[in-house]
Amino acid sequence: MEQSIAELSPKSSVPWWQNSIRIQKFNICSMQGIKNIIFDLGGVLINLDNKRTEKAFVDLGAKDFGQYFGHGFASSFFKDYEVGKINDEEFIQKLRHLGNLDVSDETIINAWDALLLDFPPKRIELLKTLGNRYRIFLFSNTNALHMKTVRRIYQGTFKKGTLDELFEKAYYSNELGMRKPDVGSYLHIANENRLNLSETLFVDDALINVEGANAAGLKGFYLEPGKTVLDIDFDLVR
Repeated sequence: MEQSIAELSPKSSVPWWQNSIRIQKFNICSMQGIKNIIFDLGGVLINLDNKRTEKAFVDLGAKDFGQYFGHGFASSFFKDYEVGKINDEEFIQKLRHLGNLDVSDETIINAWDALLLDFPPKRIELLKTLGNRYRIFLFSNTNALHMKTVRRIYQGTFKKGTLDELFEKAYYSNELGMRKPDVGSYLHIANENRLNLSETLFVDDALINVEGANAAGLKGFYLEPGKTVLDIDFDLVR
């Protein structure tokens, strides 16, 4: 989920929050004419707290886990898992090896899932409203284990319907075999759904993913720290 593991720029080894010059202010007033919206999942629709997973693994004995884990970061087997190159069992074993952990699979899964919090109902209401005005899609960097828990959280909160039903189509990196910020991933979604790139808004809370969307020709909107999707005035993008 994008989200889950500190995103590095393809042009730099410095995390974006250490290079504030690269932070851009995206003016939504310049985005009139939008007909399609692609949303990120983690940090945009469902609340996340990456520190909870980091703490869970540190408490289990993986003292250096923080250097591998942070907002948007993905390398080595984390990235492989997000694009479906390794399965759940292989990923769990790699986590066990990384942290030198002598604990059960269930304990590792619970620590991995600890970052997943809640779906604020007003965000889901917003999606339903926007679905009457725009073609809306979901594109998440995620993995099979997280998605099992995400769907369980959604069902436990809203009882009726599913997360995927809120969108014309939902795309998950582990199923798609591609992930943000790879330009090809955005183009695949646009081509498959015959989306005009200049009429498509992409909303994400990881700057590098927004930059990837812009490079693909979409209109990226960076949801800055402290802001939520409810702070976007979608009336201005029409």
